[in-house]
Amino acid sequence: MGNGKLAIVTGASTGIGFELAHIAAREGYDLLVVADEPLIDAAAGDFRQYGTQVTPVEADLATFEGNDRLLAAADGRTIDLLLANAGRGLGRAFLDQDVRDWKRVIDTNVLGTTYLLHKVGRQMRERNAGKILITGSIAGLMPGSYQAVYNATKAYLDSFSYALREELRETKVTVTVLMPGATETEFFERADLLDTKIGTQEKADPTKVARDGWDAMMSGAGHIVSGWDNKLRAAISHITPDSMLAKMHTSMAEPGTAKE
Repeated sequence: MGNGKLAIVTGASTGIGFELAHIAAREGYDLLVVADEPLIDAAAGDFRQYGTQVTPVEADLATFEGNDRLLAAADGRTIDLLLANAGRGLGRAFLDQDVRDWKRVIDTNVLGTTYLLHKVGRQMRERNAGKILITGSIAGLMPGSYQAVYNATKAYLDSFSYALREELRETKVTVTVLMPGATETEFFERADLLDTKIGTQEKADPTKVARDGWDAMMSGAGHIVSGWDNKLRAAISHITPDSMLAKMHTSMAEPGTAKE
């Protein structure tokens, strides 16, 4: 049976969010899981194997209304953990993208996530308890040519998490940012990146990435870069000019760079 505590996991139907929800349920947390696709109901069935209460919500987290629907499903329960993982990617040259597509990336990754953090963060601060995990990315450390909007949204999340953590420094609420690199999820197909080097190269196991994030959150760490190769990339990004980083990113994300 569960421990009576509640964890919210967004973007829980696939990938890192799916694995984070598995860990939370295994650790005895009741779950409120959300995604913008019907697959969230099937995922909820997987999470129930651990004997905790699981409530799936299909909602569009790019909107305030979708986030409000998610929070209403908590039905007044205390939210002990918020794993803000939902995100959307988009490849190809910015000027070739449809306005609706890049707007949706910003609305999901920035607007919706910020709104949810504001709502839940206030509740946690009021009760002086709670843990937040934000899925950022090492992509936020470099200008993302051919993923310009996506990388910029991750830079926002990486930065925002540190700022919020500092503002909560005198409370018992912790904020952790998980910064993975390329991970084996549906992200690359959905972002139209399968004809790029980054879309076809070997990627990290989402189970390990999720475990790294979970452990960092539970220990109250400020951030975790998952994977030694990504730790190296993060270190390099701090000493390399942005113009050079943008060129490096082109070699990874420009259409037609896929391995043969």
